[in-house]
Amino acid sequence: FFFSDARPSVDTMGAYKYVEELWKKKQSDVMRFLQRIRVWEYRQLPSICRVTRPTRPDKARRLGYKAKQGFCIYRARVRRGGRKRPVAKGQVYGKPVHCGITKLKFARNLRSVAEERAARRCGALRVLNSYWLNQDSVYKYYEVIMVDPMHKCVRNDPRINWICNPTHKHREMRGLTSAGRKYRGLHGKGHNFTKSRPSKRATWRNNNRLSYRRYR
Repeated sequence: FFFSDARPSVDTMGAYKYVEELWKKKQSDVMRFLQRIRVWEYRQLPSICRVTRPTRPDKARRLGYKAKQGFCIYRARVRRGGRKRPVAKGQVYGKPVHCGITKLKFARNLRSVAEERAARRCGALRVLNSYWLNQDSVYKYYEVIMVDPMHKCVRNDPRINWICNPTHKHREMRGLTSAGRKYRGLHGKGHNFTKSRPSKRATWRNNNRLSYRRYR
């Protein structure tokens, strides 16, 4: 007789995969109820506060978080909406091209603003990444993954000790995090994104600046 060791293939999902599938269905009854209860609690707390563990452990781990010493999570709250021009009585005493008051948008996304505010609160920590958490009609809530560059558990780990390099000080202020690279237009590849590299300003400068040979 022929005995095979082939077992029926069963698609087994780990716990993080189940959590990820839950978060993919944000309009389900379970998630809508959970989010509504949580956002009520977030409104009662300060705009920037430390949390003991990530609310979305699957997302945090995909972005580099480890549940060990040297890593911490901060929740940041950012007010939603565009950027109204801050002029008195809505009046610009100048040319009509500058008379727009509303319908103006801030150049950066709200997630990068949340990273910046969390980093200002914790000046000695480095921002690793961040992710969307919740929102209501007034605020958006993000959780920011922060790393202590002076902790031995971080400095001795070859997978994360790159962030201890002094060139990564306040990387969120210079558009080097994922949210920063997104608003700089660096998330795409190919011929459609050649004008975004190395930056939009550098490309404009190269295309609009005369460059002569030295001897002519």
